[in-house]
Amino acid sequence: MSGAHSDTDHLQKRTLLAVLGLNFGLFVVLGIGGLAANSSALLANAVDNASDAVVYLLSFLAVGRAVIWKKRAARTSGIMLLIVAAMVLVDAVRRFIFGSDPGGWTMIVLALIAAVINLICLELIRRQKSDDVNMRAAETFSFNDFASNGGILVAGGLVMWLDQSWPDLVVGIIVAAIALKGGLDILRSVRETPQ
Repeated sequence: MSGAHSDTDHLQKRTLLAVLGLNFGLFVVLGIGGLAANSSALLANAVDNASDAVVYLLSFLAVGRAVIWKKRAARTSGIMLLIVAAMVLVDAVRRFIFGSDPGGWTMIVLALIAAVINLICLELIRRQKSDDVNMRAAETFSFNDFASNGGILVAGGLVMWLDQSWPDLVVGIIVAAIALKGGLDILRSVRETPQ
């Protein structure tokens, strides 16, 4: 293994560990906040961050290994995003049927915190300038999370302004759609990556 390749692997591993830790922290904070605020959008984002943390762990383990390992890790990432999308949709339907009363201020504050952290993750990953399938998957995850945070900010404001829960449910469904698209994009990228 060349020195340059080893340095690249080391930087990728360090980056993936950093974003793994940040996403796990977001999972805990958003999960607690989502339960406290009764917010479908925050809970969807929390589950998404948990799946991201697992994906970053898989990607970390794939660094420096053969392409087949990297493709398997990325494929698992894509499948996990599709599962997250399904879970979020089920939760949004459940909340639509049984009702919910989301807390707008909690949604806004946590979405701002999560947006800053996801922007940091995105910047760390983009600094790698890597064409590796797992680093592309990691970038997709971080971008999706950042976009979702913007939606949660809007939903929190609308929940407070309108005094209704439907904006939270709509954003929960949009987060699911973003996860679905990201999962399909990753699976397509895996198929297009040469052996």
